[in-house]
Amino acid sequence: MKRSLKVAVQMDAIAALNIDADSTFALMLEAQERGHLLWYYEVAHLGFEDGRVSALVRPVTVQRVNGEHHRLGAAARVDLATMDVVLMRQDPPFDLAYITATHLLERIHPATLVVNDPASVRNAPEKILVTRFPDLMPPTLITWDGALIRDFRDRHGDIVVKPLYGNGGAGVFRIRPDDENLGALLEMHFARSREPLMIQRYEPAVRRGDKRIILVDGEAMGAINRVPAAGEARANMHVGGRPEKAELTARDREICARIGPSLREMGLLFVGIDVIGDYLTEINVTSPTGLQEIRRFDGSCLECAIWERIEALRG
Repeated sequence: MKRSLKVAVQMDAIAALNIDADSTFALMLEAQERGHLLWYYEVAHLGFEDGRVSALVRPVTVQRVNGEHHRLGAAARVDLATMDVVLMRQDPPFDLAYITATHLLERIHPATLVVNDPASVRNAPEKILVTRFPDLMPPTLITWDGALIRDFRDRHGDIVVKPLYGNGGAGVFRIRPDDENLGALLEMHFARSREPLMIQRYEPAVRRGDKRIILVDGEAMGAINRVPAAGEARANMHVGGRPEKAELTARDREICARIGPSLREMGLLFVGIDVIGDYLTEINVTSPTGLQEIRRFDGSCLECAIWERIEALRG
């Protein structure tokens, strides 16, 4: 019989999550089914003093009942080194607050297993990590330089402009060759941000869907296709993308076989990659989603696979 693990979940406000879609909720339900003990906290309640990383945590139980999906116990500040596992599951943006949290959690990992490895999350955010595999990507540019962006559009025509550290499709624009708004868009972005932009060639295959593939410890375990809504260039479910059942193609498996060993070596246990047509566009490591949608379509319990791997690592 496997031992019960003490699991702290670092996440956004638990009261606001969507229990029918949230992958963190699925992970918590499965942990509870396996007899593990759960505590909940938000990143604002982390602290570091005298070499100890602490958090103001509350014991939590979860159930699949809308409006009554969680029960919290009394709050107490605990040393996170006393936990067996910390799930780092707060959503981006990947900003200095997020980076600071990875630095703090790195102090307790791997004695306390942090999923995903906080140093790897910090060093390889999704739109940066993917650039390790340029031959798998569509033509891509990362820059602050407007002249480089205009030259890229001159060469590739139809392009997609993305904030480098954004998430959920926020701030993503398709700019066609004759679109006169590129200059205004760049001015607006750089007036409010010092971050560079990622520019990619637009792939018409996105009309057939942007495939999310889940890898567990470097192994492809399941997929879902996300089809953009009419009149929308983005396929993210946050902005109305329609989920549908998907199978892994030979090209999908080739991509996963290429990147899987690197993900495993980096301690990136739960990863969601995005594939459009034949191209890898992102490797999501901060707070991947898709578990519930995949289970709904094909019955696969990928949260089970994740916990089996965590339990193996914790002995």
